[in-house]
Amino acid sequence: MPIFLLIRHGENDFLKQSRLPGHLPGIHLNERGRAQAVALSETLKTLPIRAIYSSPLERAVETAEPLAGSLSLPIQLRAGLLDSDVGEWEGIQIRTLRRHPLWKLVQQRPSQAYFPGGESFLEIQARLVREIEAIRAAHERRDMLAVVFHSDPIKLVLAHYIGLPLDNIQKLSVAAGSVSILALGPSGARLAGLNLIPPFVLNK
Repeated sequence: MPIFLLIRHGENDFLKQSRLPGHLPGIHLNERGRAQAVALSETLKTLPIRAIYSSPLERAVETAEPLAGSLSLPIQLRAGLLDSDVGEWEGIQIRTLRRHPLWKLVQQRPSQAYFPGGESFLEIQARLVREIEAIRAAHERRDMLAVVFHSDPIKLVLAHYIGLPLDNIQKLSVAAGSVSILALGPSGARLAGLNLIPPFVLNK
């Protein structure tokens, strides 16, 4: 079964400031984020990773670069792995958004929520699952694949494959620079690791 290493990008200043980045360009890893990317590379470089996929946003690509360098693999950019399109909420601090009537729905009933001028959670999940399935179809059953993208998108992918109701995704924790491991086989999915922070040891 293909093994997906679902990697959340490293820290950036938007994350430190609790701002929603959405699809904004020009958000780069900060010093801690770059250290997280190196730690990921050091932890994962001995694994039999066959391909590296990434969201096109800079914070994801910069997280993938040390691992790609260590493994001499190209980073394959996939628009389907983009972060949530938060529309009019791009760049706004969460403490401001908490006063918005829609914020409570986003947190408690995301299956019914949408971002003003952006995507609904159902649309985001459908987009991501299509992308993961397209990647899966391009590989052999036992390939290990590194996929670098974003927090809520990782939660939505995990929720789909393990049968977790979408309204429970906020109960999952996916920290910056973490790895979650999802094995996909003909008989179903298996969550082999959640929110792993380097250094950690995985069986090859």
